[in-house]
Amino acid sequence: MADRNDTGLVAPAYRDLRLDLMRGIGQWMVFLDHIPYDIVSWLTLRNYGFSDAAEFFVFISGYTAGFVYGPAVRAGQFLPAAKRLLKRVGQLYIAHILLFLVFVAQIARAARRFDNPMYGNEYNIFLFLEHPDVMIGQALLLKFKPVDLDVLPLYIVLVLMLPIILFGMLRRPNLTLVGSAILLYLTRRYDWNLPSFPGGNWYFNPFAWQFLFVIGVWCGFGHVAQIAKLIQSRAVFIAALAWIAFSFVIVMTWHFPVKIPAWLIHIIYPIDKSDLDMFRLFHFLALAVVFVRFVPRDWPYLKSPYLRPIILVGQNSLPIFCLGVFLSFAAHWFLAQVEGDVFAQIVVSFAGMFAMVVVAWALSKFKELPDHFASPESTPAEAA
Repeated sequence: MADRNDTGLVAPAYRDLRLDLMRGIGQWMVFLDHIPYDIVSWLTLRNYGFSDAAEFFVFISGYTAGFVYGPAVRAGQFLPAAKRLLKRVGQLYIAHILLFLVFVAQIARAARRFDNPMYGNEYNIFLFLEHPDVMIGQALLLKFKPVDLDVLPLYIVLVLMLPIILFGMLRRPNLTLVGSAILLYLTRRYDWNLPSFPGGNWYFNPFAWQFLFVIGVWCGFGHVAQIAKLIQSRAVFIAALAWIAFSFVIVMTWHFPVKIPAWLIHIIYPIDKSDLDMFRLFHFLALAVVFVRFVPRDWPYLKSPYLRPIILVGQNSLPIFCLGVFLSFAAHWFLAQVEGDVFAQIVVSFAGMFAMVVVAWALSKFKELPDHFASPESTPAEAA
């Protein structure tokens, strides 16, 4: 009989710790990238290639969804799985609204207490402070989002689309993937997006980023086995390394005065993050090819105590993401108001990463506690 999780859905046969590892690394990268002018942020991916932590999260979220819900959908539990996903959308929405309110309050308090309008301008909340009655309504509609709070609304929309994606993966997986690619093309061709308030569009265009999410679902559902030999081939591996090297060289020109040919500039730029530029997508896929080649599912170091802290962070991704948003602003405030030298940047950055590990450990211990009391009539063995 197939295993079932605590929701009654058929569960996957194993847990892929690589997903937790990469989610944990991604959480640290998001935290560091959200601290302006932080020297430790040079450790993150965005300084060495076209893609960054955003691609990590979207792909891994899609892969996890396909990996976790795939067995249930195959076992005929599509409607229970869809119900579970809709409940998840509600949880994500509530988490986003609570995060929004506390985050805005945190910034507003700092701006007023220290009489520094920089915070309101940097984080795009100055209109909220002037017209809170209007902006709260727009925030509830996911049309108004402060800086650093763009990823969670994207994830809400993608999870809302997930039942349709899973149904397609069950019936016509390859056609579903092709349809997703067509949607991306039409989005980029006709500038489709969701509106923001007071103007503009979503920073992470869900009609574009859904393609990377669907690729992740397709892989997690098990269809990646169709191209496993191709991914593991020497030719693809060399091509992936070449693209990573090319991306590295181009990104280095952003930091150092190095000229590149005008014709190449015309081809490359602009590298559009909002609409998932192909240069970013290919860079992430190249990284994925290299990662899978050197980190197999049974990689022994995944159970190493040295990687355990990062894996714990990845296993508690939603609360740790919310914590990271608060910590990044707290670090920014400290570096701007108190001390901002290199030593302070290093201390604040690693202190925030350590705090994320501690909270993730506490949450994991809390999850291990039993949800139900044993009945008075049960035997000691049954109670255990």
